[in-house]
Amino acid sequence: MFVDFLYELRRRGVKVGPQEGIALAQALDRDLHGTSLDGFYQIARALLVHREQDLDAFDAAFATHFQGVTEEAIRLTDEVLDWLRDAAPRRPLTDEERALLEKIDLVEARRRLEQRLLEQRERHDGGKKWVGTGGASPHGRGGEHPNGIRVGEGERGGQGAMRLATERRFRDLRGDVTLDTRQIEQALRRLRAFARDGAPDELDLAGTIDATAKNAGELEVKLQAPRRSNVRVLLLLDVGGSMDPHAEVCSRLFSAAKRATHFKELKILHFHNCLYGRVYPTAALRGGIALPELLQACDPTWRLIVVGDALMHPSELFADGGTWTYDEWGDVPGVAWLQYVASHFQRSAWLNPEPETAWHGTAATIAKLFPMYRLTLDGLTEAVARLSRGGRRR
Repeated sequence: MFVDFLYELRRRGVKVGPQEGIALAQALDRDLHGTSLDGFYQIARALLVHREQDLDAFDAAFATHFQGVTEEAIRLTDEVLDWLRDAAPRRPLTDEERALLEKIDLVEARRRLEQRLLEQRERHDGGKKWVGTGGASPHGRGGEHPNGIRVGEGERGGQGAMRLATERRFRDLRGDVTLDTRQIEQALRRLRAFARDGAPDELDLAGTIDATAKNAGELEVKLQAPRRSNVRVLLLLDVGGSMDPHAEVCSRLFSAAKRATHFKELKILHFHNCLYGRVYPTAALRGGIALPELLQACDPTWRLIVVGDALMHPSELFADGGTWTYDEWGDVPGVAWLQYVASHFQRSAWLNPEPETAWHGTAATIAKLFPMYRLTLDGLTEAVARLSRGGRRR
Protein backbone atom coordinates (compact mmCIF):
# COMPACT_ATOMS: atom_id res chain seq x y z
CA MET A 1 0.00 0.00 0.00
CA PHE A 2 2.72 2.46 0.96
CA VAL A 3 5.47 1.56 -1.53
CA ASP A 4 4.19 4.17 -3.99
CA PHE A 5 4.09 6.62 -1.09
CA LEU A 6 7.80 5.99 -0.47
CA TYR A 7 8.54 6.72 -4.11
CA GLU A 8 6.49 9.93 -3.83
CA LEU A 9 8.65 10.96 -0.87
CA ARG A 10 11.84 10.24 -2.80
CA ARG A 11 10.53 12.26 -5.73
CA ARG A 12 10.21 15.23 -3.37
CA GLY A 13 13.73 14.84 -2.01
CA VAL A 14 12.96 13.00 1.25
CA LYS A 15 15.70 10.43 1.82
CA VAL A 16 13.91 7.14 2.45
CA GLY A 17 15.05 3.65 1.56
CA PRO A 18 14.52 -0.05 2.35
CA GLN A 19 15.42 0.39 6.01
CA GLU A 20 12.70 3.00 6.54
CA GLY A 21 10.22 0.93 4.54
CA ILE A 22 10.85 -2.15 6.67
CA ALA A 23 10.52 -0.12 9.88
CA LEU A 24 7.19 1.28 8.69
CA ALA A 25 5.94 -2.20 7.72
CA GLN A 26 6.85 -3.52 11.16
CA ALA A 27 5.00 -0.65 12.83
CA LEU A 28 1.89 -1.37 10.76
CA ASP A 29 2.14 -5.08 11.55
CA ARG A 30 2.08 -4.23 15.26
CA ASP A 31 -0.94 -1.96 14.70
CA LEU A 32 0.90 1.08 16.07
CA HIS A 33 -1.14 3.27 13.75
CA GLY A 34 -4.42 2.21 15.33
CA THR A 35 -5.85 1.25 11.90
CA SER A 36 -6.47 4.91 11.10
CA LEU A 37 -5.05 7.22 8.46
CA ASP A 38 -4.22 9.83 11.10
CA GLY A 39 -2.30 7.20 13.05
CA PHE A 40 -0.46 6.15 9.89
CA TYR A 41 0.46 9.80 9.27
CA GLN A 42 2.01 10.12 12.74
CA ILE A 43 3.91 6.81 12.54
CA ALA A 44 5.13 7.42 8.99
CA ARG A 45 6.33 10.92 9.80
CA ALA A 46 8.22 9.69 12.88
CA LEU A 47 9.95 6.87 10.98
CA LEU A 48 10.53 8.38 7.54
CA VAL A 49 11.54 11.98 8.22
CA HIS A 50 15.07 12.48 9.52
CA ARG A 51 15.52 16.22 8.89
CA GLU A 52 13.30 19.11 9.85
CA GLN A 53 13.68 20.54 6.35
CA ASP A 54 11.77 17.50 5.01
CA LEU A 55 8.65 17.94 7.14
CA ASP A 56 6.91 20.12 4.58
CA ALA A 57 7.84 17.79 1.70
CA PHE A 58 6.44 14.86 3.69
CA ASP A 59 3.22 16.77 4.35
CA ALA A 60 2.79 17.58 0.66
CA ALA A 61 3.58 13.97 -0.40
CA PHE A 62 1.09 12.59 2.11
CA ALA A 63 -1.64 14.94 0.90
CA THR A 64 -0.93 14.05 -2.73
CA HIS A 65 -0.83 10.28 -2.24
CA PHE A 66 -3.59 9.68 0.30
CA GLN A 67 -5.92 12.64 -0.22
CA GLY A 68 -5.41 13.41 -3.89
CA VAL A 69 -4.24 16.97 -3.25
CA THR A 70 -2.10 18.10 -6.18
CA GLU A 71 0.76 20.55 -6.05
CA GLU A 72 -1.42 23.06 -7.92
CA ALA A 73 -4.05 22.76 -5.19
CA ILE A 74 -1.43 23.35 -2.50
CA ARG A 75 -0.21 26.45 -4.30
CA LEU A 76 -3.82 27.58 -4.65
CA THR A 77 -4.24 27.28 -0.89
CA ASP A 78 -1.23 29.53 -0.32
CA GLU A 79 -2.62 32.05 -2.80
CA VAL A 80 -6.01 32.14 -1.08
CA LEU A 81 -4.36 32.61 2.30
CA ASP A 82 -2.43 35.56 0.86
CA TRP A 83 -5.75 37.15 -0.14
CA LEU A 84 -6.96 36.86 3.45
CA ARG A 85 -4.01 38.57 5.12
CA ASP A 86 -4.61 42.04 6.61
CA ALA A 87 -8.35 41.68 6.92
CA ALA A 88 -10.45 44.73 6.04
CA PRO A 89 -12.40 46.38 8.90
CA ARG A 90 -15.73 44.68 9.61
CA ARG A 91 -18.88 46.80 9.54
CA PRO A 92 -21.28 45.64 12.27
CA LEU A 93 -24.59 44.47 10.82
CA THR A 94 -27.92 45.64 12.11
CA ASP A 95 -30.45 43.11 13.40
CA GLU A 96 -32.47 43.51 10.18
CA GLU A 97 -29.43 42.88 7.96
CA ARG A 98 -28.39 39.89 10.03
CA ALA A 99 -31.87 38.38 9.73
CA LEU A 100 -31.64 38.54 5.95
CA LEU A 101 -28.46 36.43 5.82
CA GLU A 102 -29.10 32.92 4.62
CA LYS A 103 -28.43 30.15 7.10
CA ILE A 104 -26.79 27.10 5.54
CA ASP A 105 -25.62 23.76 6.86
CA LEU A 106 -22.03 22.49 6.82
CA VAL A 107 -22.48 20.36 3.67
CA GLU A 108 -23.82 23.32 1.72
CA ALA A 109 -21.08 25.59 3.11
CA ARG A 110 -18.39 23.20 1.90
CA ARG A 111 -20.00 22.89 -1.53
CA ARG A 112 -20.20 26.64 -1.95
CA LEU A 113 -16.62 27.15 -0.74
CA GLU A 114 -15.33 24.68 -3.33
CA GLN A 115 -17.37 26.43 -6.03
CA ARG A 116 -16.12 29.88 -5.02
CA LEU A 117 -12.49 28.73 -5.06
CA LEU A 118 -12.94 27.45 -8.60
CA GLU A 119 -14.39 30.77 -9.75
CA GLN A 120 -12.50 33.38 -7.69
CA ARG A 121 -9.46 35.04 -9.25
CA GLU A 122 -8.61 37.90 -6.87
CA ARG A 123 -8.98 39.27 -3.38
CA HIS A 124 -12.38 40.54 -2.19
CA ASP A 125 -13.27 42.56 0.90
CA GLY A 126 -16.65 43.48 2.36
CA GLY A 127 -18.90 41.42 0.06
CA LYS A 128 -21.50 38.71 0.53
CA LYS A 129 -20.42 36.12 -2.05
CA TRP A 130 -16.69 35.64 -2.47
CA VAL A 131 -14.04 34.30 -0.10
CA GLY A 132 -12.80 37.47 1.54
CA THR A 133 -12.49 39.59 4.65
CA GLY A 134 -14.69 42.00 6.57
CA GLY A 135 -17.92 41.09 4.77
CA ALA A 136 -21.02 38.98 5.20
CA SER A 137 -19.92 36.01 3.08
CA PRO A 138 -20.10 32.55 4.69
CA HIS A 139 -16.50 31.96 3.56
CA GLY A 140 -13.54 34.06 4.68
CA ARG A 141 -12.12 35.80 7.72
CA GLY A 142 -12.94 38.75 9.90
CA GLY A 143 -16.51 39.07 8.63
CA GLU A 144 -19.97 38.31 9.99
CA HIS A 145 -22.27 35.45 9.07
CA PRO A 146 -24.43 33.27 11.31
CA ASN A 147 -22.69 30.13 10.07
CA GLY A 148 -20.07 29.23 7.51
CA ILE A 149 -16.40 28.27 7.19
CA ARG A 150 -13.62 30.52 8.41
CA VAL A 151 -10.63 30.40 6.06
CA GLY A 152 -7.19 31.20 7.44
CA GLU A 153 -6.05 32.20 10.89
CA GLY A 154 -5.85 35.57 12.58
CA GLU A 155 -8.47 38.10 13.62
CA ARG A 156 -11.89 36.53 14.06
CA GLY A 157 -15.20 37.97 13.01
CA GLY A 158 -18.67 37.25 14.33
CA GLN A 159 -17.75 33.86 15.85
CA GLY A 160 -20.22 32.00 13.61
CA ALA A 161 -17.82 29.62 11.85
CA MET A 162 -18.78 25.94 11.87
CA ARG A 163 -15.35 24.86 10.61
CA LEU A 164 -11.87 26.34 10.16
CA ALA A 165 -10.10 25.88 6.86
CA THR A 166 -6.53 26.93 7.50
CA GLU A 167 -3.07 26.45 6.12
CA ARG A 168 -1.22 23.16 6.05
CA ARG A 169 0.36 21.85 9.20
CA PHE A 170 3.86 22.77 8.06
CA ARG A 171 5.49 25.60 6.19
CA ASP A 172 8.73 25.14 4.29
CA LEU A 173 11.44 24.87 6.92
CA ARG A 174 14.54 26.66 5.76
CA GLY A 175 18.09 25.46 6.03
CA ASP A 176 19.55 28.96 6.29
CA VAL A 177 18.09 29.83 9.69
CA THR A 178 20.07 30.26 12.90
CA LEU A 179 20.93 26.96 14.54
CA ASP A 180 19.70 25.70 17.88
CA THR A 181 21.71 23.38 20.12
CA ARG A 182 19.91 20.19 19.07
CA GLN A 183 20.47 20.90 15.37
CA ILE A 184 24.15 21.51 16.03
CA GLU A 185 24.44 18.25 17.96
CA GLN A 186 22.78 16.34 15.11
CA ALA A 187 25.15 17.86 12.56
CA LEU A 188 28.23 17.19 14.68
CA ARG A 189 27.26 13.52 15.06
CA ARG A 190 28.04 13.11 11.38
CA LEU A 191 31.62 14.12 12.10
CA ARG A 192 32.90 10.71 13.08
CA ALA A 193 35.46 8.17 11.93
CA PHE A 194 36.18 4.86 13.58
CA ALA A 195 39.44 2.99 14.02
CA ARG A 196 40.54 -0.03 16.01
CA ASP A 197 42.61 1.19 18.89
CA GLY A 198 43.79 -0.22 22.20
CA ALA A 199 44.35 -3.71 23.56
CA PRO A 200 43.08 -6.64 21.44
CA ASP A 201 40.28 -7.77 23.76
CA GLU A 202 37.41 -8.09 21.27
CA LEU A 203 36.57 -11.27 19.36
CA ASP A 204 37.53 -11.11 15.69
CA LEU A 205 34.83 -13.42 14.34
CA ALA A 206 35.95 -13.35 10.70
CA GLY A 207 39.59 -13.84 11.70
CA THR A 208 38.67 -16.70 14.03
CA ILE A 209 36.72 -18.50 11.30
CA ASP A 210 39.56 -18.04 8.79
CA ALA A 211 42.25 -19.18 11.23
CA THR A 212 40.19 -22.20 12.33
CA ALA A 213 39.61 -23.26 8.72
CA LYS A 214 43.33 -22.98 7.97
CA ASN A 215 44.03 -24.99 11.12
CA ALA A 216 42.12 -28.03 9.84
CA GLY A 217 39.06 -27.27 11.95
CA GLU A 218 40.83 -26.90 15.26
CA LEU A 219 39.54 -23.78 16.98
CA GLU A 220 41.92 -20.85 16.93
CA VAL A 221 40.53 -17.71 18.54
CA LYS A 222 41.58 -14.35 17.14
CA LEU A 223 41.20 -11.09 19.01
CA GLN A 224 41.24 -7.51 17.79
CA ALA A 225 41.25 -4.02 19.26
CA PRO A 226 37.77 -2.49 19.76
CA ARG A 227 36.40 -0.09 17.18
CA ARG A 228 36.27 3.40 18.63
CA SER A 229 35.81 6.93 17.38
CA ASN A 230 39.11 8.32 16.15
CA VAL A 231 38.10 11.94 15.44
CA ARG A 232 40.04 14.72 17.15
CA VAL A 233 38.62 18.23 16.80
CA LEU A 234 40.18 21.64 17.39
CA LEU A 235 37.52 24.36 17.71
CA LEU A 236 38.71 27.99 17.59
CA LEU A 237 36.14 30.66 18.53
CA ASP A 238 36.39 34.36 17.73
CA VAL A 239 35.09 36.39 20.68
CA GLY A 240 34.36 40.05 21.35
CA GLY A 241 33.89 43.07 19.12
CA SER A 242 31.85 42.37 15.99
CA MET A 243 31.19 38.82 17.23
CA ASP A 244 29.12 40.01 20.20
CA PRO A 245 25.83 39.96 18.21
CA HIS A 246 26.53 36.29 17.42
CA ALA A 247 27.36 35.28 21.00
CA GLU A 248 24.17 33.25 21.41
CA VAL A 249 24.65 30.96 18.41
CA CYS A 250 28.35 30.56 19.28
CA SER A 251 27.34 29.58 22.81
CA ARG A 252 25.05 26.92 21.35
CA LEU A 253 27.88 25.57 19.23
CA PHE A 254 30.20 25.59 22.25
CA SER A 255 27.60 23.74 24.34
CA ALA A 256 26.87 21.14 21.65
CA ALA A 257 30.58 20.47 21.09
CA LYS A 258 31.23 20.08 24.82
CA ARG A 259 28.36 17.60 25.13
CA ALA A 260 29.44 15.52 22.14
CA THR A 261 30.52 12.03 23.15
CA HIS A 262 31.78 10.70 19.82
CA PHE A 263 34.99 12.77 19.62
CA LYS A 264 38.12 11.02 20.78
CA GLU A 265 39.53 14.39 21.78
CA LEU A 266 38.23 17.96 21.67
CA LYS A 267 40.11 21.21 22.25
CA ILE A 268 38.19 24.52 22.41
CA LEU A 269 40.24 27.73 22.33
CA HIS A 270 39.51 31.41 21.73
CA PHE A 271 40.95 34.33 19.80
CA HIS A 272 39.96 37.87 18.87
CA ASN A 273 39.50 38.89 15.22
CA CYS A 274 42.49 36.96 13.87
CA LEU A 275 45.08 34.41 14.95
CA TYR A 276 48.08 36.38 16.21
CA GLY A 277 50.48 33.73 17.40
CA ARG A 278 48.41 32.79 20.47
CA VAL A 279 45.03 31.32 21.30
CA TYR A 280 43.39 31.26 24.71
CA PRO A 281 41.54 28.69 26.85
CA THR A 282 38.82 31.17 27.89
CA ALA A 283 37.05 34.17 26.40
CA ALA A 284 38.95 36.40 28.83
CA LEU A 285 41.95 35.91 26.47
CA ARG A 286 44.49 35.33 29.21
CA GLY A 287 47.10 32.64 29.63
CA GLY A 288 47.55 32.14 25.91
CA ILE A 289 48.98 29.09 24.17
CA ALA A 290 51.51 29.72 21.40
CA LEU A 291 50.31 28.50 18.01
CA PRO A 292 53.53 26.57 17.25
CA GLU A 293 53.10 24.75 20.55
CA LEU A 294 49.43 24.03 19.79
CA LEU A 295 50.14 22.66 16.32
CA GLN A 296 52.85 20.46 17.75
CA ALA A 297 50.23 18.92 20.03
CA CYS A 298 47.62 18.65 17.24
CA ASP A 299 48.91 16.67 14.28
CA PRO A 300 47.54 17.29 10.75
CA THR A 301 44.84 14.59 11.12
CA TRP A 302 42.93 16.76 13.59
CA ARG A 303 39.81 18.44 12.20
CA LEU A 304 40.01 22.21 12.52
CA ILE A 305 36.83 24.30 12.90
CA VAL A 306 37.20 28.09 13.11
CA VAL A 307 34.18 30.21 14.01
CA GLY A 308 34.33 33.94 13.28
CA ASP A 309 32.94 36.69 11.08
CA ALA A 310 36.40 37.31 9.52
CA LEU A 311 35.71 41.06 9.66
CA MET A 312 38.43 43.40 10.90
CA HIS A 313 40.46 46.42 9.86
CA PRO A 314 42.74 45.45 6.95
CA SER A 315 45.81 46.42 8.99
CA GLU A 316 44.95 43.73 11.53
CA LEU A 317 45.24 41.15 8.80
CA PHE A 318 48.04 42.47 6.59
CA ALA A 319 50.24 44.87 8.55
CA ASP A 320 53.26 43.89 10.60
CA GLY A 321 52.42 44.56 14.22
CA GLY A 322 48.71 44.67 13.43
CA THR A 323 47.93 42.47 16.42
CA TRP A 324 45.96 43.91 19.34
CA THR A 325 48.47 42.32 21.78
CA TYR A 326 52.11 43.10 22.45
CA ASP A 327 54.27 39.99 22.60
CA GLU A 328 57.02 38.18 20.77
CA TRP A 329 54.68 37.39 17.86
CA GLY A 330 53.51 40.97 17.31
CA ASP A 331 55.67 41.63 14.22
CA VAL A 332 54.05 38.82 12.18
CA PRO A 333 50.94 39.81 10.18
CA GLY A 334 47.71 37.96 10.90
CA VAL A 335 47.40 36.58 7.37
CA ALA A 336 50.73 34.78 7.82
CA TRP A 337 49.44 33.05 10.95
CA LEU A 338 46.28 32.02 9.14
CA GLN A 339 48.32 30.56 6.27
CA TYR A 340 50.49 28.74 8.79
CA VAL A 341 47.48 27.15 10.50
CA ALA A 342 45.60 26.40 7.27
CA SER A 343 48.59 24.59 5.74
CA HIS A 344 49.06 22.44 8.85
CA PHE A 345 45.67 20.70 8.92
CA GLN A 346 44.50 18.30 6.26
CA ARG A 347 40.82 19.13 6.86
CA SER A 348 39.54 22.47 8.06
CA ALA A 349 36.45 24.66 7.83
CA TRP A 350 35.61 28.24 8.75
CA LEU A 351 32.06 28.89 9.98
CA ASN A 352 30.93 32.46 9.43
CA PRO A 353 27.76 33.74 11.17
CA GLU A 354 27.48 36.67 8.75
CA PRO A 355 25.51 36.29 5.48
CA GLU A 356 27.58 35.65 2.38
CA THR A 357 26.81 39.14 1.11
CA ALA A 358 29.10 40.41 3.90
CA TRP A 359 32.03 38.21 2.90
CA HIS A 360 34.10 40.95 1.33
CA GLY A 361 37.33 42.69 2.28
CA THR A 362 39.18 40.70 4.94
CA ALA A 363 36.50 37.98 4.89
CA ALA A 364 37.11 37.39 1.18
CA THR A 365 40.84 37.02 1.83
CA ILE A 366 40.32 34.52 4.65
CA ALA A 367 37.84 32.56 2.50
CA LYS A 368 40.72 31.89 0.10
CA LEU A 369 42.71 30.27 2.91
CA PHE A 370 39.93 28.25 4.58
CA PRO A 371 36.81 26.66 3.09
CA MET A 372 34.18 29.07 4.46
CA TYR A 373 30.58 28.14 5.26
CA ARG A 374 27.66 30.06 6.69
CA LEU A 375 26.87 29.21 10.32
CA THR A 376 23.41 27.87 9.50
CA LEU A 377 21.93 24.39 9.30
CA ASP A 378 22.86 23.97 5.64
CA GLY A 379 26.28 25.52 6.13
CA LEU A 380 27.18 23.40 9.15
CA THR A 381 25.97 20.23 7.41
CA GLU A 382 28.12 21.03 4.37
CA ALA A 383 31.14 21.86 6.53
CA VAL A 384 30.82 18.61 8.49
CA ALA A 385 30.59 16.65 5.24
CA ARG A 386 33.84 18.22 4.05
CA LEU A 387 35.57 17.57 7.36
CA SER A 388 34.44 13.94 7.20
CA ARG A 389 35.28 13.19 3.57
CA GLY A 390 37.68 15.95 2.65
CA GLY A 391 35.58 17.12 -0.29
CA ARG A 392 35.60 20.58 -1.79
CA ARG A 393 33.12 23.29 -0.97
CA ARG A 394 30.32 23.51 -3.52
